[in-house]
Amino acid sequence: MFKHELLRKYVPQFAGMTGTSSDGRRIVFLDGYAGRGRYEDGRPASGELIMRMAQDQYESVSLAWSCWFVEKDNASATALSSVVAEYAARGVTARAHHGDVLDVWDQVAADAPGCPLFLFLDPCGLGVPFDHLVGLLNGERRQKWPPTEFLLNFSLDAVRRIGGLLSSERSNPVTLARMDAAVGGPWWRDHFADGFSDGAVQAVVDGFTMRISQATGMFLTSTPVRRAPKHKPIYHLVFGTRGQPGLWAFGDSAARSAKAWWDTLEEVDAEQDPSALFTVTATVRPQLESVEAEAVPHIASNLASLLVEQPRGFKVVDHTLAVFGDYYGQVRERAVKLAVKDLYGRGGTASTGVGPKPRDLIVLPPGAATAS
Repeated sequence: MFKHELLRKYVPQFAGMTGTSSDGRRIVFLDGYAGRGRYEDGRPASGELIMRMAQDQYESVSLAWSCWFVEKDNASATALSSVVAEYAARGVTARAHHGDVLDVWDQVAADAPGCPLFLFLDPCGLGVPFDHLVGLLNGERRQKWPPTEFLLNFSLDAVRRIGGLLSSERSNPVTLARMDAAVGGPWWRDHFADGFSDGAVQAVVDGFTMRISQATGMFLTSTPVRRAPKHKPIYHLVFGTRGQPGLWAFGDSAARSAKAWWDTLEEVDAEQDPSALFTVTATVRPQLESVEAEAVPHIASNLASLLVEQPRGFKVVDHTLAVFGDYYGQVRERAVKLAVKDLYGRGGTASTGVGPKPRDLIVLPPGAATAS
């Protein structure tokens, strides 16, 4: 639910922010581990969700999506081809490939000259080798324009399972080598030198995202995804972009998607125990409005600190992570507008927080002649 909601909320923004300025108003989208495209019960999976977005944006704002869907499993690939054919018949530019995502890796890049490219990589285990991902991001896609972004499922279950092999008598050199290729070398093994631990798993996530960022010059964020509250994360969604606007919009989308995830958990609880006065989820879920109220003074403090560094003022979207701080991905962008108003009320800025969208706000020092 969280993953699909994030796709629904963010990818059309990516297309809208970038596609209107691209050659032919095109964007290219790759779903590298697409599965069936549609669940057996008829619900749309990631593939169909993407094609619905493509059809909607072509009909509403004339954005032309070029979609690639790849699946290795025979039965899933057959089902996927059928769903893709449905949407292709409706005018969506979409193609399905039965095989490995690396089979079409270069073709996808070649399909995107002069236009944005979004990579959605959602494997069940280990995904695209590190060198292939970095190679594409550092080739012709190295520049900020045309933009390239990715959303990657980094499986913690795979890290836990393979990390455990290092201290096992059944250690598998082939599996360990595949892990090396996925994360960019054997560096991860050092974190399990003293045995398996949750800290070691998190260190691998941090090390992987740091290495991708250093190798490509991109902004990377990592969002843990759980099956239920208080469970250990089963994977991280790693997002990469070169643009601050993308970073800003993704964080806002993540906060909105988390709310939808909590809502879904409550619905499931209610279905399982309809006689309960309160659902289990309701007793532990954080209310987004409460989290945002807690975040506002912290964000206001971050804005004040940025004004010290930028005494002539700054646009908030140009400093996304510094503005949100620890609340990035947890609160909607509206919290920033409230924080500007809070800082204005205490005389910390000439900006009122009234007017444009939160991401377009400009924070000016106290006493400035004009304000936003």
